Amino acid sequence: MATTIVMPQMGYDMREGTVVKWYKNEGEQVDRGEIIADIQTDKATVEFEAYVGGVLGKIYAAEGVAIPVGETIAVITEPGEDIPVQDTSSEIPSEEPASASNSEETVPEQVTETPVGEVSSPVEGVRASPLARRLAKERGIDLSTVLGSGPGGRIVEKDIDAYKGVSAAAPVISTIQADSVTTEQLTSMRQAIARVTVGSKTTAPHFYVTSEVDMLKATEFRQEINEALTDGTRVSINDLIIKAAAIALKKFPKFNAFFKENALEFHSSLNIGIAIALPSGLMVPGINNCELKSLAEIARASSDLITRANEDNLTNEEYTATTFSISNLGMFDVESFSAIIFPPHAAVLAVGTVKEQPVVRHGEIIISKVMKATVSVDHRVADGAEAAEFLVEIKKLLENPVLLVV
Repeated sequence: MATTIVMPQMGYDMREGTVVKWYKNEGEQVDRGEIIADIQTDKATVEFEAYVGGVLGKIYAAEGVAIPVGETIAVITEPGEDIPVQDTSSEIPSEEPASASNSEETVPEQVTETPVGEVSSPVEGVRASPLARRLAKERGIDLSTVLGSGPGGRIVEKDIDAYKGVSAAAPVISTIQADSVTTEQLTSMRQAIARVTVGSKTTAPHFYVTSEVDMLKATEFRQEINEALTDGTRVSINDLIIKAAAIALKKFPKFNAFFKENALEFHSSLNIGIAIALPSGLMVPGINNCELKSLAEIARASSDLITRANEDNLTNEEYTATTFSISNLGMFDVESFSAIIFPPHAAVLAVGTVKEQPVVRHGEIIISKVMKATVSVDHRVADGAEAAEFLVEIKKLLENPVLLVV
């Protein structure tokens, strides 16, 4: 039976996507779970896996053409099966010569086959991620003049940002000068961030609960764990926080739920997203099934996720399946802040830096290491007392870190 493949919604606010590259041609065998295309959204380029096996009977989405979410991009059939009739408004144009009536129409360029994870380039031998290719095009950079720092010399986003001193903090598409006023057009990622944050703040009624966490035992525990690990794995403070949140979410499942149509949608999997600041903007990819992972496994998954996010090499599931999120600005010496909930999550945990300060313990003033943590909560999902209990549970786990491994 033929299966229609549609443009997936790879993110809460995604409205359209673009197939950067097809890895299969019409008529070729496709296995379920096999990567068949790279799809570019406002925020990232992700690998798209076939959810059925068969033959790629027809491709309807041309490379480089924006397709609305839910519109047909391809059809997978059984061997020998006829292709069902589809709306071909977005079908790849034929290669027949243009008639006089359509001689001005643009025919997409043929794209040379390249390895998985690469994109074609006008210069033979240049290897670049889809995001690097897009940024290079926006900034008028010849990829053949860029030195790649990715695997095998692959050009990634940071290489484009570093090229000729281009600032990573200010990606500019165009600048329009009007008298003394300069206008910067937002990149597609910043536009997506704007839509998500405005939608979250205007739809979900936020409230905030903050607590101080004594991290002295946690920092000592981290050092002992890292000394014991012999495979090169290194546990970070953020990994401890992820593990503590996963354990607390099992006890307080509301904070792993979504509010949908006056009902709560609970999730058995604990897919914790971590906010990653990239030169082009903020992403919240996730470590899936944290309830099944040890502290060391979370540390390895976290390190791998951050590396691949910077290389623009995330999977669709990592990008879209998160159920709770954590934002950590401790590395920027930020003491505390309140994060905006990432839709459709019910809550987000924001943590600041771990700093030495006086605390009272057993009636005596000592110097300890303290971190402030703030949970932002959708009031439609939970009330203040529940949020306080959830945050206190995380605090208890971090102040008694042996509980993270028992």
